[in-house]
Order: sequence, then C-alpha cells, then structure tokens
Amino acid sequence: MQHLKPARSLALASACVAALWSGAALADPDLTADLVIDGELHIVTRAPSDDIITPNLPERYSGWLFRSEDTRAMEMDDFENPAMIAVEAGADLWTTVDGAAGQSCQDCHGDAEESMRGVRAMMPHVNDDGVLWSMENYVNNCRTERMGAEAWRWSGDEMTSMTSFLSLQSRGMPVAVQIDGPAAPYWEQGREMYYTRYGQLELSCANCHEDSTGQMIRADHLSQGQISGFPTYRLKNAGIVSVHNRFRGCIRDTRAETFAEGSDEFRALELYVASRGIGLGVEGVSVRP
Repeated sequence: MQHLKPARSLALASACVAALWSGAALADPDLTADLVIDGELHIVTRAPSDDIITPNLPERYSGWLFRSEDTRAMEMDDFENPAMIAVEAGADLWTTVDGAAGQSCQDCHGDAEESMRGVRAMMPHVNDDGVLWSMENYVNNCRTERMGAEAWRWSGDEMTSMTSFLSLQSRGMPVAVQIDGPAAPYWEQGREMYYTRYGQLELSCANCHEDSTGQMIRADHLSQGQISGFPTYRLKNAGIVSVHNRFRGCIRDTRAETFAEGSDEFRALELYVASRGIGLGVEGVSVRP
C-alpha cells in the first residue's frame, strides 16, 4: 500500500485536495426524512453516538439521509428498488442444488426467513476458530465444505445475489457487531486503518467520512460512510456493490494500491466501519447514486 510522507508528496496532496474541494457546497442530511419500506417497515436511520467508537460524530446517520429525494424514494418501494432483482436471484440460489453433496442451502438451513434472521446484523463475525469472517466467507465455507461446490467470486453475481437475499432477512434489525473479546484485535486493526492516510493524496477514511461529512465533492455527497445499507445497488454501476468493492474504490481514489476483496485488512476494516453504525437499522438492500 502506498503511504507517501515526503513534504513534496504532501504538497501535491494539498494541491489536489484543494482542487477537489474548490466550489464545494454543503449537503447536510435530511433529518426530517423517514425510511419506511412499502409504508410498513420503519428503518432506523439515526442513532446516538458514543465516546468509544464515534467520539467525533454528534450522531450516527445512515447514508440514505444524504441521498436525493428520488433516490430515497426508490429504496422505500420494493417494486421500484432495483436491488430486489438480486434478492430474487439469491432466493432462487438458496433452493438450488449444487455440488458433489447434492444439497442446496435450504436443505441444511431451512427457511431463510427464520434461520438467517439477524445474521447480517452481526457481520462480520469471529468464527469458531477465532478468525474474523465476513458473510461471504461463511457462504463460501458452506459451499466448499458442506456442498462440495466451487467457491463464488467475492463480488460475483452469485455472491452479491446471495448476500442481498441474506441481508434482506435482517432488514430493520439494528446493527449489532461484536467488538470485544476475540473480535477486539480485529476491531483495533480496522480502527487504525480508518485513520491512516493512504496514497498520493494522503487521505484516510476519516478525512472524508468524519471530517467532511455534509460536503459535496463533484456531484456526490459525502456521508458518514455507514455500511448498514450494503449490499447496495449503485445507480452509477447499474448493479449490486459489496462492502469490499466500495472499500477498493475509496482507496483507489486516494491514488494508492488497494487491498484485495476478502483480505484480512478489509475484513478488519469492515468490522470497524460496521461498528460505527451500531444502532442503525440494517437496510437489507439499499439504493445509492
């Protein structure tokens, strides 16, 4: 990972940031908006901050609050939400027999609405061997070790469809990742990454999503970078984007070499960033620009 410290690099970074921010405008979250799916399910988009995880945030805000009215409306209607296509594909995969064992996910786990409820809210989670796993790790472990099937690509269509379907089973539940006990060292690693400046632009996650929340850069709004809405359908990409894919994009924009999706580094960062949204509701599958 590039991490340039010479004064010349810092001067370049300052010039680049100044250019990016020239003409920047405020785009504060709409705190009057309520996220209610299909007029029935209320999703919590604001949660209290605390002195341990988010001492520099006055309150925790979902990225949904920073979006335009039209984009927010898409997420509030399952018929209009383009991410629901991936959810339907994931539901089909749940019942599809695959691999040498001749089993489907449903054969072991039964009705996902019951067996998978709350799983997304606790991800990433330390497994029985003491290793921090994202939801994708758990999915591929089932495929390779129980089904005798091939692992899916981290951000491939099958994986993003399955994680979208699984996330929907926790929609409306509060983010509740574990950060103590065996998860503590991973959380600390992720926290250090969050505040570390990377790349030629010498930017950290916090520079945008903590120091500059409420600003507009080019045509996009800088939110707090919460991941309670992932997997998310990005209108820019016309498809589902995973958390690690978004991490790669952010680090790429600092002009740095990025970590791989599924890497130890990104799983630790995912845990810390998830913890910054504790108390916010899992949006299942959100819509973002």
